[in-house]
Amino acid sequence: MSEFDYDLAVLGGGSAGYAAARTTAAAGWNTIVVEGGPEIGGLCILRGCMPTKALLYAADVLHLARHAATWGITTDPVTFDFARVMARKRAMIEDFASYRRQQLTGGKFAFHRATATFTDPHTVQLSTGERIRARHFLLATGSVVASPPLPHLRDIGYLTSDDALELTALPESLIVLGGGAVGVEFAQFFQRFGVAVTLIQRGETILRDFDTDAALETEKVLRREGMTVLTNTRLLDARREGGRKIVTFEHDGARREVAAAEILFALGRTPNTASLGLAHAGVVLDGARIVSNARMQTSAPHIYAGGDCTGPYEIVHIAIQQGEIAAHNLLHPDRPRAIDYRLLTSVVFTDPQVASVGLTEKAARAANLPYLTASYPFNDHGKSLIMEAKDGFVKLLAHPVTGEILGGGCVGPMGGELIHEIIVAMAARMTVHELAAVPHYHPTLAEIWTYPAEELADKIKLRKR
Repeated sequence: MSEFDYDLAVLGGGSAGYAAARTTAAAGWNTIVVEGGPEIGGLCILRGCMPTKALLYAADVLHLARHAATWGITTDPVTFDFARVMARKRAMIEDFASYRRQQLTGGKFAFHRATATFTDPHTVQLSTGERIRARHFLLATGSVVASPPLPHLRDIGYLTSDDALELTALPESLIVLGGGAVGVEFAQFFQRFGVAVTLIQRGETILRDFDTDAALETEKVLRREGMTVLTNTRLLDARREGGRKIVTFEHDGARREVAAAEILFALGRTPNTASLGLAHAGVVLDGARIVSNARMQTSAPHIYAGGDCTGPYEIVHIAIQQGEIAAHNLLHPDRPRAIDYRLLTSVVFTDPQVASVGLTEKAARAANLPYLTASYPFNDHGKSLIMEAKDGFVKLLAHPVTGEILGGGCVGPMGGELIHEIIVAMAARMTVHELAAVPHYHPTLAEIWTYPAEELADKIKLRKR
């Protein structure tokens, strides 16, 4: 009899965990998934990608209906039923979640509902009282909402992104703390549904992971829609006065206060690792984050990690890739694979959408990498003029000698879709010369990429072979 109950125990049934479990189970490994969350499905399905995008699309439809006169269409008055908006979101998420439950409980591998804590490198104690011994582990426990920086926020109460997805009524006014993707997406959703929104961001611009030109273009649109956007701030305090919640902060060196009916705390998430007892397993942490190498292996050689608990990016398709790579390396240690972030893609589903792949100018300058760049605006592009979607631009970064495409950025209509053309081009290591030569149908949004590609191709003269 084996000293181990399982070949692989996966802690966490989200995207990374499921990807690993289905891979090892298909290869014949005796696999178990242990899920300790109150619901099954993972962050993306339950409280992340899917529910937020369902709400943002509803906000887009509402916005278009209110501006239908632009195309000669009368819709006045445009109203909405918030309860029905949320009911549709719940129904859609239940469909997605039920499918994931079926995948997890379908018998391809064992599945237990419990939290797990390591007692030694090969053993976990479950909250159900059972103990599991496994030859290998995959840690995929996800993330939780980070603690607020102001202690008084806990006293007066606030909404998290999880809470915002379950609201039954809209607040009259809202302070959004944080200008990352989550904060900005929720801020525009609430603003378009009639909530007076003030967004407070610590950095010089919102969306700090994107280039400054993309962030400033997005800020311009948010302000035009009536939102108050305050950057370069430092939070000082929070208190309640009657039915109002007040946040005190420094803005450009001056002390200011903003009051609203509610506060949305959107200052990020932290890896969900506190209860795992990783010291007993020999797994090294960086803060709360599990340290793993490019093969997704932790400091304990038999333990791998994937998804938000190890990072460095909290993106669902990255989590799936990490889970699959970990599983491959467990199954085939003689021919390991490594995760490659060259095609790292980010999308913010505001209107206009913000997207990037590969190098940004910020990242290229920080790494002292040579590049040339060119951009083209949507306000001079046929299809976007037809759509009255004139905000934003596309941008390409290319190697100044070879012309290889190093990165792409888009702020504009359907930016999250358009960026995939550059993902494909970069996956094939295309040059701007090759992209410029690809036929594009007219009039389409996608043909806008040909303009910066042609400009860069003219600047980069390739040597004849």
